[in-house]
Amino acid sequence: MRLELQLKMRQTLAPQLIQSLKMLQLPVLKLEQMLRHELATNPLLEEIEPIEDQSEEITSPTLSDEDPKLDPKMDKIDWDYYLGDEADDYTFRRMREHVEDRQKQIQALDKTIHEHLLEQLTFLKLSDEEYTIGEFIIGNIDDSGYLTCDVDEMAELLKLEAEPIQEILDRIKRFDPSGVAARNLQESLLIQLREKGHEGSLAYRIVDECFESLDKKSHLQISKALGSTPERVQEAMDLLKTLSPKPTTGRFDAAALPIVPDLVVDKVGDEYVVYHNDKNVPQLRVNSAYRSLLKRGNTTADGTKKYVREKLEQARWLLNAVNQRRSTMIRVMNAIIEEQYEFFEKGPDFLKPMIMEDIAEKVGMNVATIARVSKEKYVQTPQGLREIRFFFNTGLPIEGGEQIVKRRVKQKLDDIIKSEDPTAPLSDQEIHRRLKDDGISIARRTVTKYREELKILPARFRKRVVKENS
Repeated sequence: MRLELQLKMRQTLAPQLIQSLKMLQLPVLKLEQMLRHELATNPLLEEIEPIEDQSEEITSPTLSDEDPKLDPKMDKIDWDYYLGDEADDYTFRRMREHVEDRQKQIQALDKTIHEHLLEQLTFLKLSDEEYTIGEFIIGNIDDSGYLTCDVDEMAELLKLEAEPIQEILDRIKRFDPSGVAARNLQESLLIQLREKGHEGSLAYRIVDECFESLDKKSHLQISKALGSTPERVQEAMDLLKTLSPKPTTGRFDAAALPIVPDLVVDKVGDEYVVYHNDKNVPQLRVNSAYRSLLKRGNTTADGTKKYVREKLEQARWLLNAVNQRRSTMIRVMNAIIEEQYEFFEKGPDFLKPMIMEDIAEKVGMNVATIARVSKEKYVQTPQGLREIRFFFNTGLPIEGGEQIVKRRVKQKLDDIIKSEDPTAPLSDQEIHRRLKDDGISIARRTVTKYREELKILPARFRKRVVKENS
């Protein structure tokens, strides 16, 4: 046996970066839940009581100027004063029990797809870094079970190589429900077939090799292309109809919650002003008892010191991340107002084509950051309540040389499919023709792309057979 010494460069995740990224993608209701959870589990945090006569003022969780800066030595702190006269194992154990009691007071919520996936993540034998990657991946899965960004984007955000992220993603793709964490409908169907033991089957080959042309080819054409028979193709199609276009359907459908805007835009004089709608979000600071700790001596056990040090670090990261979230969202919204000024003045008909890259360049941020600011968040405007993603649309040509925003085209496509005869669903070619009749000139492959983005199956899978009464 020979021992070898190898030097290897490895990037690690900065906890504060992860905290900021996770915080940024939370809508205000989930932010409130998350902060109350942190309040209940971190004894160094306390809630600032709101001032009644300033109930209309919008404030933010912040690290007060009165809070002491973190002493890197930490040995100057009087841990006995904080924990009691006897800082022994018994005191440390009592402190943990107190935290656990407070955890039990948190109101239980119905399990979401994200909680379900995180629960499965804990069963894997992962390092702290791998677990953090898994958490980040799950945070980028939408309510339908689809991954909303690719590995390269996550690698850029996490300052890591793509390989370890892909490895964790591959493991998450084997989680329940089957088909979760796929980037698109085709990949989700392939995952579901593999999980059912049909990898390499005719149904699998149809999805893998003929997915893009399913609406254009007959059973006979597919059978010839794959060296099979029309009868076997029909059997494979029947199997595919048992799969789910949305992995979470019927199990993790989101409950009907009130939409609470994260941001509010008001017109004051001739200007639009953006502020946070976070009156119900707990305002946190480091526990006031901690201020006395820096002034006293220390005779506390190392294990207790380590525990309190970790909680202090977590508290400071949390408060900094909340402040970073607020400032980032306001900067992005101000840039959107500048670009979409006509919308705010005149209404939805004046929404102009705009992509996230436009705003990213304007504010000097990464496109993925803009995507997280926009995800599942709403803004109250003089033109009504809008999802922030509403403002991002690519332009498409219409008759007369003008442009129509992509979202309106997708809504039109969705309306066409919803009004179709379920016994004779429309092919993408027919949908393309109807859009063209309405003056919307896009390629047929673009119709297919938008249909897939809406998570709508091809016509062949939407067909419903009506049984005749005997």
